[in-house]
Amino acid sequence: MTPPRAPRVAASVLTLAGVLTATGCSALSNPPTAAKPPITRPTSPAPSPSPKASPAAASTLTEAMAQAALITDADLGEPWTPTQGTATWHDGVLKARSELPDCQRLLDALYADDLFGADAQPRAVVGLDDQWNQAQLHYQVLGRPPAEIDKTLAWLRGLPRKCARFAATTTSTGAVLGVQVTEAQLPEAGDARQGLRVLLTGESPDGQPVTLTLELAAVRVGEDAISVSNGGFGDVQTDATQAAVELGAQRLTEVRKQGRVQI
Repeated sequence: MTPPRAPRVAASVLTLAGVLTATGCSALSNPPTAAKPPITRPTSPAPSPSPKASPAAASTLTEAMAQAALITDADLGEPWTPTQGTATWHDGVLKARSELPDCQRLLDALYADDLFGADAQPRAVVGLDDQWNQAQLHYQVLGRPPAEIDKTLAWLRGLPRKCARFAATTTSTGAVLGVQVTEAQLPEAGDARQGLRVLLTGESPDGQPVTLTLELAAVRVGEDAISVSNGGFGDVQTDATQAAVELGAQRLTEVRKQGRVQI
């Protein structure tokens, strides 16, 4: 069961124009910020021995293990903080329709934040906010049969070809968005992985183009999976996406090893 969403940061956006005016235009018109310090990718300490686990328990990801494998705002450092709720652009932009089946599946996955499907269990989720750029990062650890994970990765891998450019219509206002999907490079983390960069472009009331950028990452780590979405109207930190993937895969591997320790 997907965890309930946290209260929204602000009131729900009723129109795409409102989203673009309140968030997108301000993001485009703000002067450049000072250079950001690079994100430090800390090395997690070696796992300490845990109580003896049975073979059955060691082979199954539990909810407690998934929670222990989550990253935090402390891992990414400034300007990341625990989320204050769902981003205001979520419903106004991501709830949209396309005539192309694979592209519609992508839009649905973006809106539901479920790259691997709502039935993937157990599932642990954390949300983080970039206080400098009003971006938001969601990180998930979930259980899924490896064959199903690989099917999802294969589908994502084909989207830059199948959905390179397409039109989507928001369900709230009927505004038309131009959507572009390209491949995004990820660090060599986990056993298999796929990254995407999705740009959703609309117009502000004065006719200026405004773009919502989303970076996506899906990774198989042994018998489990992690997913990352990082997006906003302003600057989206690619190094944060990559750090979440790299550190997250390492942490999940270590949590799994702890579960298999036999003493």
